[in-house]
Amino acid sequence: MAMPHPSLAVYTPSAVDPFDYTKAAHLLNRAGFGGTPAEIERVMKLGPRNAVDWLLDFPDAPADELSQDDVPNMSAVDGYPTSFREYRKLLESKTREERMALQQQFQAANREAVRETRAWWMRRMAYGPFPLQEKLTFFWHGHFTTSAQDERSAMLIWNQNETLRRFAAGNFRAFTHNISRDPAMLDYLNNSQNKKGRPNENYARELMELFTLGIGHYTEADIKEAARAFTGWAHEGDEYVFRKYDHDFDEKTFFGKRGNWDGSDVIEIILSRKRCSEYIAARLWSYFVADPVDESLAEALGETMYSAKYDLRPVLRQIFTSKGFYDPKVIGSQIKSPIQLVIGTIRQLDLEMPSVGALQNALTQMGQVPLAPPNVKGWPGGRTWINTTTLFVRYNTALWLTGGEVPAATGRKMLDRVMKRNGQVNFNPAAGENDVDAVVNAWTSKLIQRPVGDKQKKVLAEALAGKPNREENVRRMVQLIVSMPEYQLC
Repeated sequence: MAMPHPSLAVYTPSAVDPFDYTKAAHLLNRAGFGGTPAEIERVMKLGPRNAVDWLLDFPDAPADELSQDDVPNMSAVDGYPTSFREYRKLLESKTREERMALQQQFQAANREAVRETRAWWMRRMAYGPFPLQEKLTFFWHGHFTTSAQDERSAMLIWNQNETLRRFAAGNFRAFTHNISRDPAMLDYLNNSQNKKGRPNENYARELMELFTLGIGHYTEADIKEAARAFTGWAHEGDEYVFRKYDHDFDEKTFFGKRGNWDGSDVIEIILSRKRCSEYIAARLWSYFVADPVDESLAEALGETMYSAKYDLRPVLRQIFTSKGFYDPKVIGSQIKSPIQLVIGTIRQLDLEMPSVGALQNALTQMGQVPLAPPNVKGWPGGRTWINTTTLFVRYNTALWLTGGEVPAATGRKMLDRVMKRNGQVNFNPAAGENDVDAVVNAWTSKLIQRPVGDKQKKVLAEALAGKPNREENVRRMVQLIVSMPEYQLC
């Protein structure tokens, strides 16, 4: 049994270490996409444990099960069939030329349907009822990776997104079994082409390397045998099918165990190894708290998950209520991902969601577009978000969201081709309109959410030019705030 780890001791507020505004904002930033002042105040009143319970209190269900009104409106896309059955019917009794024309029409409509799905998801991140569920869904999107750029069907991408949402904080065992049968995943990692006598190793390899164990905890022989076990796993339209004539029913030796294993058996053998729980728990800690994760911490977190039979909520609760999560070195140390930067700014400034075209252009240049991870490894994150090109775009995007004009010369495609003046922000400084310090403190508290140095405050105060009740002065000051290095961190 893993030894207790000091970072996992429960954080208990005290007079010398209170659960203050900064810590409450930290929880909402990491377990969601940031909080408004009112939300932060609510979390402060709840306290750290009750706040985590509140954040984790969401149904293990997809969005369409909760509300048919809150789903991507693919039916509004001209020429896009709403089901595979409808698509096949459209192709019936058509000549070869007619089929080719319909397929080209479908491909164009499919691209539009992907954009609609992406826009829907970003709206849900910004305004949805369960911020932690959407943050976890995005985490799993970068873990069980599939890209709409490689998948011919927006419907399958949407269905997979709903699977990620359904199991976001559910049971990892059930999650892995379900994602292994997911049509978009079967396409992305070529398991639909995995047949007896001609095994395709892609899914078997990534299942162990990226999804469950990590590099170095399996052999090439294990990959080959696992690939044989997954032969015949395919799909027809949006339904998983087992093609028994393509399956290899001969005995296989996997992790030293010999038997007539299929894909489900392989998954169970993997899950029986504590290394799996340690790997997944460490991935969660790395994403929500800090990286790297030392071995003893991974073992302790993994023990929680393993003892809970792979239920995810116990380990998530342990993470978000731990001393390590509230360590001063952790708060404000994470470079915001492009999605965190954009969605967080929209939430903190109470903006309407800009057009997906404008945002997609900016997100592409910053290196993170939902539904389009760069490869099966997902987004590496961390310091890779910041370089000379992306930093410039990050500043310009935040500037635009606060109502500023994007400079004409970017050195790449002009962001201002699609980013017209936003102008949605209310710059009325509600707290002390004629008090320079009060206005500076109100806006830094709203946007940075951590203490700001006196030098930075002096620069911000100078931007107000002694007239903090003038909208243009407040606008100038806010645009300086979102250009501060501190704003790139959460």
